[in-house]
Formats: sequence, C-alpha cells, structure tokens
Amino acid sequence: MIGERLPEALDGERLDRVVALLADLTRSRAAQLVADGGVRVDGTLERSGKVRLATGSLIEVDLGLLVVPSAPEPDESIDFGVVYVDDDIVVVDKPAGLVVHPGAGREAGTLVNGLLHRFGHLADVGDPVRPGIVHRLDAGSSGLLVVARTDDAATALIRQFADHSATRRYDAVVWGVPSAPHGVIDGPIGRSRRDPLRMAVVAGGRRARTDYQVVQTLVRPARLARLSCRLETGRTHQIRVHLSSIGHPLVGDPVYGQRRPTLGLTRPFLHAAELAFDHPRTGRPMTFESALAGDLAAWLAAAEPAP
Repeated sequence: MIGERLPEALDGERLDRVVALLADLTRSRAAQLVADGGVRVDGTLERSGKVRLATGSLIEVDLGLLVVPSAPEPDESIDFGVVYVDDDIVVVDKPAGLVVHPGAGREAGTLVNGLLHRFGHLADVGDPVRPGIVHRLDAGSSGLLVVARTDDAATALIRQFADHSATRRYDAVVWGVPSAPHGVIDGPIGRSRRDPLRMAVVAGGRRARTDYQVVQTLVRPARLARLSCRLETGRTHQIRVHLSSIGHPLVGDPVYGQRRPTLGLTRPFLHAAELAFDHPRTGRPMTFESALAGDLAAWLAAAEPAP
C-alpha cells in the first residue's frame, strides 16, 4: 500500500493519471486498478478513474490488487548489436529508438523481447517483465548496456551500479558552451512540480551527480559544445535533466530541450560510449567502448568545429 497527499501541481487531475504517476504504472493498468477497487480517496473507495482530484486529497493505492503482467515473448525481429557475451553477461550496443523493456504502454517490440529470442534462459533471471536488465538506457539513446545472464550476475551488477563502482561515459552535444570546460553538476532529481510527467532538479529529489568535460566547440549549425559526460549516479533522464538545468540542453531533445530547434536531429544527441565494471563472477575489470551511432556521426561530420 502506498499513500500520498495530492500536490498542488496535480490539482484537478483525473484519478487514473495520478495513480499512474504515483505507482509508476501505465494509464490503462492504473485505470484497471481503480476499477478493481485498489484505490481510496480520503478514505473512500473510488472505482472511477475519471474523478477529478483536489490539492491535499489523500490517495491510497493497494498494489496487491495489481494484475501481474504477462511475461514478454521472444521476438526474432528485434535488431541490436552484441559487443560481448559469456556465460554470465551480455554487453549490448542498443540502437536509438529501441525501448529496453516492456512497460509504460509498450508491451512488445523491446530489447528484452529480442534478448529472449537469442538467450531464452534469460526468462528465469530477475524480474520476469524485464529479465536480466540491471540498469537504464533511454529509448532515444544509443550505446552500451550490460545484461545479466544469471541471478548471481544480476545481484553483483546491481550492487556495482548502486555503489557507483560501475561507470558510464556518454557523448553529448549541447546548446551553447559551458563557461567551465570541466564541471560537476550536483542536483537532486525528482518529479517536476510543474509537469509530473517530467523529471527535474528539485529539493527533496534523489541525489544525482554528473561529471562533464567539454571536448569540442562547434560554430555551425549553431554555437554548440560536444561533451563527455560521466554518471556518478543513475537517475531517470539524469544527463538530459542536469544539462538542461544549467542552461545547456541536449540538441534534439524534445522534452528537456527548452523548445529549441532540433537542427536536423530526430532524437537527443546522447550516446552511451563507454561502460566499465568488474566481471560479476571473476571480478576482472572490464571496459567496453561503442563508436558514435551512425545518425549522430553523420550529423557531427556535417557540423563545423571552432577554429
């Protein structure tokens, strides 16, 4: 059971949308949970997801009534690269546009579906809805992701991402040029109070740190900077939120780009270029690198660097 008072930012919102946000569910699953009697508003059972809520209302959600989603099915049509594989792990080079696992309205056509086709035993590793998945990579981002092939490997890798001994480096291009060629953005990340569907740097959010280094300045198609970013934590949309918070949003970002033109990009310029961790069974340090994705490399080749 989870319970929370409705914040002012959600005043007047429908109950099913609020439940979806609070419980991290799809809108359809949230509506079904309400209809099944899993939600109370100010102590009263409410079975209509259409009811509008007022600031301060107490929303209580009984997650025990959730219908367990069906396990994802193998799909041989899913295209992705495999950089490394052994009995314990798979290191994947994910193309942009591919969702990592089912959820948020996407029940099929994900990386997990493709992994299950190539490595069927993954179905028994970890969460049955996202088997083997131990860290995040946005659908719009390309690059490296490690997948666990055993429960022991999953436990070890999750621990490394939690204690930040596993490291990730991203290539990014942002609007403008940061005044400091090297810096650390340290700002807690949580739901935006203006738009709860987005993340933001907010008081009371989860600790988040992003280290960036300016590696190149561009003068065309605009004054831009290419950055190398290292995550010290792994929050949802962390790099996108942090860079936007200092006035240098990613080029091509439709959500955190501050309504700036895309300059010909169809997704945010963000690529997971390097991934390093200790092998979950042997403890051997492992580092993997991924060349810039084709669409980003072509766009960068057409840009003009500063002299």
